[in-house]
Amino acid sequence: MSTPQSRLAELGIDLPTPAAPVANYVACVQTGSLLVVSGQLPLHNGKLFATGKLGGTVDVDTAVEAARYSMINVIAQVQAAVGDLARVKRVVRLGGFIACTPDFTAHASVMNGASDLAVAVFGDAGRHARSTVGVPSLPLDAPVEVEGLFEIA
Repeated sequence: MSTPQSRLAELGIDLPTPAAPVANYVACVQTGSLLVVSGQLPLHNGKLFATGKLGGTVDVDTAVEAARYSMINVIAQVQAAVGDLARVKRVVRLGGFIACTPDFTAHASVMNGASDLAVAVFGDAGRHARSTVGVPSLPLDAPVEVEGLFEIA
């Protein structure tokens, strides 16, 4: 039987060291069996994978990859918080923020970069509720930010 860790390995994903909060908040909060993960940017090798806005300087394919990197960072925070990804009973909800121009409307396509990875790593337990919204800007001029809510065993 495959595990989230073995699925990550099959996908060629090594989880990074989770990013430390840059302001007055914590990366994760657990209450009961729920773990809330603060918004994660598309950091890759310690740097933003992309900057800019959708409908402007960032194309959808680049943003999908940025959402995927954001989700990798969400998963890294989960692992740091609970120690073993096999403890994830369910990805309950993902929230996506897409920095974009007012006329951009393909938010859902961008957020699929994160959602598809959640399902690839956690299987049926990775199927989740989701909200995706366009915003005028994100920290560090990131094009995407992803937050998560997980049920933990």
